[in-house]
Amino acid sequence: MPGREMRRYPGRMNRLETRDLVYFAEIAEELHFSKAAENLGISQPVLSRAIARLERRMGVRLLDRTSRRVELTEAGRTFRDECRHLLRGLDIAVRRTRRAADAPRLVVAVRPGTGSGLLTQVLSRYTGPEPELVFTHERAAAVRDGIADMALVCLGTEDISGLRGVEVGEELPMALLPVGHPLAGRSALGVADLVDEPGYRARCPEIGIDEIMDRVALGRLVTVVGSAASERLPRDVVAVPVTDLPPTTLAFCWSPTTRNPGLLDLVQRLAADETTGRLVRAA
Repeated sequence: MPGREMRRYPGRMNRLETRDLVYFAEIAEELHFSKAAENLGISQPVLSRAIARLERRMGVRLLDRTSRRVELTEAGRTFRDECRHLLRGLDIAVRRTRRAADAPRLVVAVRPGTGSGLLTQVLSRYTGPEPELVFTHERAAAVRDGIADMALVCLGTEDISGLRGVEVGEELPMALLPVGHPLAGRSALGVADLVDEPGYRARCPEIGIDEIMDRVALGRLVTVVGSAASERLPRDVVAVPVTDLPPTTLAFCWSPTTRNPGLLDLVQRLAADETTGRLVRAA
């Protein structure tokens, strides 16, 4: 019934098409009709008419236009941000839907060079098809974007807002030093021992562990990593415990909207672990 449908979907009569959002997002990015039209593969008059029609339907002016410039109005800036959010959400919905139509294979996002021990131990509890690994520095984002079902993250150092998680272990902080370094023979170190070292960086989140090891071996870097990195030490790099830094808690995080049955089964198994198993709920 029409009345019931309009109550269920308020504003249905004014609903815009995805094309409207795409067109406006492009012109809002370029602030130039010719460039935006070329990017979209349409003519400039078609784009101009589409934006004018969009403004009429919404009842607001989105752009200030002269023969020399195009600028966003305050309403236009708001709609630009909303368009970006909506189009990103649509992309995520499409990715998740396509993956739901495939075999229910678990996809896990991990950082390049992640220690294989913990990962292998945890995934051994998974009883479905062999999981696929996605190597990325943006692990939580891969889950939010629908690229992965879950991610192995370091709590406290990564933004897991909007996700849920379960703790699976800890890593102790270790300083990486080149063999022959004056501190390499110590049984333990403190942060104060490291801060004045040439090349010291507390964290290197943007590069993989293999590159970190290479830089340390060449004497270009001194840094602190998790103890899992000791699995990958080359002969010319030494790892020394740093005793005045707290351990890093590792957790598997996932989207609360997931429908992957294998992931939900694995989460239940992890949460039941008496040694870790503490559920994490992010805002």
